[in-house]
Amino acid sequence: MDEYAKMLSGTPYQCLDPALNQFWHQQQVRNQQMNINGLIDYELLPNVAKSAVIVQPFNVSYGINIKLSDKAFINANCTLHDNAMISIGSQTMLGPNVQIYTASHPLDATERCAGIEIAKAVTIGNRAWIGGGAIILPGVTIGDEAVIGAGSVVTKDVAAKQVVAGNPAKVIKTL
Repeated sequence: MDEYAKMLSGTPYQCLDPALNQFWHQQQVRNQQMNINGLIDYELLPNVAKSAVIVQPFNVSYGINIKLSDKAFINANCTLHDNAMISIGSQTMLGPNVQIYTASHPLDATERCAGIEIAKAVTIGNRAWIGGGAIILPGVTIGDEAVIGAGSVVTKDVAAKQVVAGNPAKVIKTL
């Protein structure tokens, strides 16, 4: 299994692998070009519905591991580090400067400095609203119609129709 396949499978992988880094660099060039020309690059983002809206600039790691469903809305300056799948449901809205991370590093400094990483998928349901500046950490699932307060750091799953806010995000109420 190559490092890219390991990355997507959720097993530890070598993020310093030359082939993986070459692919990452290729995708970064495509991402930069997309932000310059202002059009969605469907080769970089093949799993984005035609009705989804992405306000640029928009930054990704690989792009191909992002799924945006119908009428999803991504506001300016969002960063989606898609080392694992990031799935965003229909009519879900991300405010400006939202960051979604899938890669995680070992606590052990020797392993971390040797380039070992693990990636965990992030799933956001339908009709959710992620407030500006929120950060979603690896492995988190956010349910349908949930609301994440601006500036929140989401470290744990959020159930459908829950409103969470803070650092770390805590349940404020259920809709």
